[in-house]
Amino acid sequence: MRTWPHAPSKCVTSPGTYIVTAGTYHKEPLFKDPEKLEILYNLLLETADEQGWDLLAWAVFANHYHIIGNSPQITNPVGKLCGKVHMKTAKAINLLDEAPGRMVWYRSWDRLITYEKSVMARIAYVHHNPVKHGLVARAEDYPWCSAAWFLREGDRPFVESVLSFKTDRVSVDDDF
Repeated sequence: MRTWPHAPSKCVTSPGTYIVTAGTYHKEPLFKDPEKLEILYNLLLETADEQGWDLLAWAVFANHYHIIGNSPQITNPVGKLCGKVHMKTAKAINLLDEAPGRMVWYRSWDRLITYEKSVMARIAYVHHNPVKHGLVARAEDYPWCSAAWFLREGDRPFVESVLSFKTDRVSVDDDF
């Protein structure tokens, strides 16, 4: 059997620091109102905590989300997190919208991040995302993002290092 030189990221099942982006089916803004954003936001953070993730940054939107975190020491940590979050949020939103069986999530993308500067650049990217999408003028004003928490709770030298990164050349799957 031939060995292929490239493999999809889902074959990377080891623990580490990941950036994860997930999008809704057909990029539909299914979480467009505050009540639904709260559902996604809370279930994402609760599930990450239950599974032992140490989240570094997050941002939740009407049709996608981004997280960066240190995964637990388990096999396939990203798949387990996304599977549980997508199942819980799909059930909750379909119940609210009276749309049983509707497909909510399309897919997720993940990258294992191995360099400290790459982690910092991607944290800056995720925090800047509400501004990039035109939702707020200052990221810390967007309630479904970790930017305000990061500025308030983060270690000052680390926060300043992260804020110094320009995000225009960071490669993240984000065509929303």
